[in-house]
Amino acid sequence: MEQSEGNTRLKAARIAAGYRTQEAFASALGVGIRQVRRWESADPPWPRADVQQQLVALLGQDMESLGFTRPAGVPQPRDSQARTLPRAQGMVSVPVPGLSLQPASVAADFADITRRHRRLYWTVAPATLHPAAVAHANLGCALLQETAGATRRTVAAALAETYLLAGRIEFFDIQQPDAARDTWMRALQAAGQADDQLLGAAILAHTAFIPGWVGQREEAAERMVAARTYARRGPASASLLAWLDAVEAECETRCGNTRTALNLLRHAEEVLAAGSEHASPEWLDWFSPVRLAAFKGNTQLKAGHLPQARETLLQVLDDLQPSEDKQRTVILGDLAAVEAADRNPEAACSYAVAALDQLSTTWYATGMDRIREVRRALAPWQHERCVRDLDNRLYGWETTVSALGR
Repeated sequence: MEQSEGNTRLKAARIAAGYRTQEAFASALGVGIRQVRRWESADPPWPRADVQQQLVALLGQDMESLGFTRPAGVPQPRDSQARTLPRAQGMVSVPVPGLSLQPASVAADFADITRRHRRLYWTVAPATLHPAAVAHANLGCALLQETAGATRRTVAAALAETYLLAGRIEFFDIQQPDAARDTWMRALQAAGQADDQLLGAAILAHTAFIPGWVGQREEAAERMVAARTYARRGPASASLLAWLDAVEAECETRCGNTRTALNLLRHAEEVLAAGSEHASPEWLDWFSPVRLAAFKGNTQLKAGHLPQARETLLQVLDDLQPSEDKQRTVILGDLAAVEAADRNPEAACSYAVAALDQLSTTWYATGMDRIREVRRALAPWQHERCVRDLDNRLYGWETTVSALGR
């Protein structure tokens, strides 16, 4: 049983840093539990220089604040104040601990809000959720200055996920790729502070979308190599590995390499079928076998495999959950594109109008992009009544203002 008296300062700092037991603290430091008990006694011995550095780094306080008495003749170290990591060009630096620590409970509280934002993403308007996510990220940066040890790593992981979410909104929902690039770089820095390899893999894969969507294949491929490297370092689940294949396939499709993309998607299906002993991270809520099929249907469309694309996409539409309205818009847009490519303008317009109906409820810029592509493909039939009816919907007051405003 742990002591109720003695060096209460060290004990309080240990608990605030997320180490609720002396055993956990000893393990983090790589020392024996008897050593920790001596430090938390009424007369704690002065630790060795290397252990002092570990204590200060782990708990975010200097030795005197941790209840130790500096022996005569031992100088005070110069760098005992709060520091920040070196700032990279165009990047907000993630702070390191100061001298005043929050209780360990702040980590769970901060992560809980991150978790709720993750769920809200699927239904709340992007313009509403994005400011809340950014404000939450600012809070996380402040908390990093006031936490240490296991508590700080938990905050940093939640901060990385928050930045990842904000970047997803910027890229997919409101089409601000430059802002998404900066935000995802902050996410990667926070994931590094948490030493979360899988989050790092997810963030890096997201950054591959930026060059991939504009045809910069080599840069996208380089990002994916980095993402797969990070995934190998952690206990990657089958879903995460399959999603990496899907992301690379999306980039290859955008770059015109549909054969390579289809091979990647086939491999992703095999990975999911084989499964894995590792569970998927809680934050990996944007991918599933249905989402993989959606990737496949779009690639089949771009490859000109229209019957296969139609069959795949119709099955995806049937399998989507009621909460997946954003993805539903994309699938309806792709089905419209299939019919336009198959020279069936009435069916294409019907799917496009259904997609617009969905957009009026849940805005998604990626979905609107699909509809605009379909309208361009319908140019040969622009005098047909069905196309004119689509134009009336596409360029109605509400839709036009929403599109231009975003």
